[in-house]
Amino acid sequence: MGLEDLIRKLRQDRIIAYGVEIPVDFNGITKDKIKLVLSKIGVDSPDTIDVVFALLDDKNKSWFGNAISYTFADGASTAHIGCHVGILQRGKNKLDREGRDYWIKPLRDLGIIEAVTFISRVGIFVPGHPIPKSSNSAYRLSEIFKQILHTDGEDLDLILNVWSREEKIRERAELRARIEAEVKLEVETKHEDLIKSCVEYYVPNFLKDFEVIFIDQSDGDRVTEEDLLMLAKADLVIALDDPMPDILLWNEKLDAFWVIEAVTSDGEVDNRKVEKSKAFINRKKEREIGFTTAYLTWKDAAVRQGRYKNIEPGTYIWILEDPSKHLLVESIF
Repeated sequence: MGLEDLIRKLRQDRIIAYGVEIPVDFNGITKDKIKLVLSKIGVDSPDTIDVVFALLDDKNKSWFGNAISYTFADGASTAHIGCHVGILQRGKNKLDREGRDYWIKPLRDLGIIEAVTFISRVGIFVPGHPIPKSSNSAYRLSEIFKQILHTDGEDLDLILNVWSREEKIRERAELRARIEAEVKLEVETKHEDLIKSCVEYYVPNFLKDFEVIFIDQSDGDRVTEEDLLMLAKADLVIALDDPMPDILLWNEKLDAFWVIEAVTSDGEVDNRKVEKSKAFINRKKEREIGFTTAYLTWKDAAVRQGRYKNIEPGTYIWILEDPSKHLLVESIF
C-alpha cells in the first residue's frame, strides 16, 4: 500500500474512531492562530497555513519507517506534508510536489521551517539536506517560531516586528547555512566519494564503452546548461519530474544507457526507479538500459538490503570495498 493510500485509510479510521480526521489544534494552536500570525508577515495562503498546522502534529507518529521515537512534527518529507495537507486535512489529493515553491519555500526563506534529514541507519534527524535527492529529506518548524505561535497580544506584534526585519532574516539564513554546511561535510562527502569512485573504477572496468553524460552530486538546480547539451546529444529531453540518477551513461554506438545510483543512505535501483528511468529514457524511442546500485561496503549493502530487500531483479550491485566484481540480481519470479 502506497503512502497516499495509507493516509486515506488513516483519515477514515480517525473519522470512524473520533468523528474527525484530525484534531482542531495541536498544543493549543489552531489554524485561526496560525492564520493570524502568518498574515502579519504576509505568507498566509491556505497552503502555508495548513503546512504549518501539519508540522505542529505531534499526535501522529513519524511517517519515516525507522523513526520509532519521533512524531510527524519532528520531521516530515515534502511527500508527507503534501499528503497531510491534501489528504488528511482536506480529504482530497496530495499537494502537487512541484508547487512546493509556494508552500514550503516562503516559510523556509523566513526561517519558519527548517530543513532536516532523517538518517535511517542511526535513526536520527540531522540539520539540513546534506544527501542529494534523498527521500529522507524533511522539514520541521523552527523552535523560535513555535514559541511565536504561543505568543499573544502586544507581545506578538512586538516579536513579529523583530522577526520579520531583513537583518534578522539574514542572520537566521546565515546561521542555518553554517550549520548545514558542517553537517554536509560529515554526511555528503561519503556520497560524493562513492560517485567519484564509480566513475573512476566501476565504469572503466565494467562499462568501458559508455561515457558519462550526467552526474548529480547536488540539490537544487541540478541540471546545468552543459548537462542539457550532453543529454541532447543522446537525444534526451528532461522534464520537471524526471528522476535524474547519480550517474547516467551512454553508449553512442549502441544507443544504450546505464544508470548508476550511489547509495550511502537510500536510493537503490528499485522497481520505481527502473520504471521512471525507462519512461524518461524511452520517451522518444525504445533503448536498452542497464542499472547498478553501488555501495561503499558489504556492511552498508547488508544493512540496507537486510531491511528493505528492494533491489530490482535484472540489475547489478557493485561494492567499492570489493571492486573487482559486480553482482547480477536475479529472481525466480
